[in-house]
Amino acid sequence: MTTPPRRPAGEPPGAARTAGARAGSSLLAYVLHHHDWSETSLIVELLTREQGRVVVAAKGAKRPTSQLRSVLLPFQPVLAHLGKVPTDEQAEVRTLRTAEWVGGAPLLAASAMFPGYYLNELLLKLLARQDPHPTLFDAYADTLGALATQAGTGDEAAALRAFELLLLRETGVLPDLAQVTLTAEPLQPAARYSLQAEAGVAPEAQGAPGAAWVAWEAALAHGSTAALRQAVAPHAAALRAPLRALLHYHLGTTPLRTRQVWQGVQRLAENAPR
Repeated sequence: MTTPPRRPAGEPPGAARTAGARAGSSLLAYVLHHHDWSETSLIVELLTREQGRVVVAAKGAKRPTSQLRSVLLPFQPVLAHLGKVPTDEQAEVRTLRTAEWVGGAPLLAASAMFPGYYLNELLLKLLARQDPHPTLFDAYADTLGALATQAGTGDEAAALRAFELLLLRETGVLPDLAQVTLTAEPLQPAARYSLQAEAGVAPEAQGAPGAAWVAWEAALAHGSTAALRQAVAPHAAALRAPLRALLHYHLGTTPLRTRQVWQGVQRLAENAPR
């Protein structure tokens, strides 16, 4: 898998925008998050295939008669028609003129909502704005489909672990999984390894076998989210802790709200009267 070039440090967010984007554009997008801007309008964070994370002002979206009100829903693809890029290069907020529901995506069941919002929060915290990752956009759409069809089956873990691996690879912080990071030695198929925040892939008695890590690297290189989910599935439980630690390392001190809320819900369920 080829990692798209990232914007150099210090370069203004709008420096890589195309002439087409400056004149207004129509982008395939998902709603990651929104918050109130005024009594009638919203600020919306979109994940787009062509331009990455884009923040837009949805004027009037809260009005009962607004066409946007029924379209700006999480986990559903939309075609977002944006206004011109502001002349001020530092201004990131664009105007959302209209949006159309694309359709074709299954609705997430209630049990899949928390995993879906978890994906959204990861994207919001780890992706810079105006930094396109078309491979990751496609993987996000595919993972939502998997969550919709696998809700309640126990297979959601493989979908989440596969997406976490793809996200870490796309953002340039996942090492080559087919070799020991510090020595560049190929992994031994029967030996056990784990993933550490600072040391990368390293020997670990309780880790997954080397053959599994090599298979995950091959699936990442192939670019198939479905193939990666299939490869990850037998060891999804073993991957949970090291991937969580690596994500936490790169997220910094800010905890993920979706994880905190989900843990709270689980505690309530465990303590509920029988």
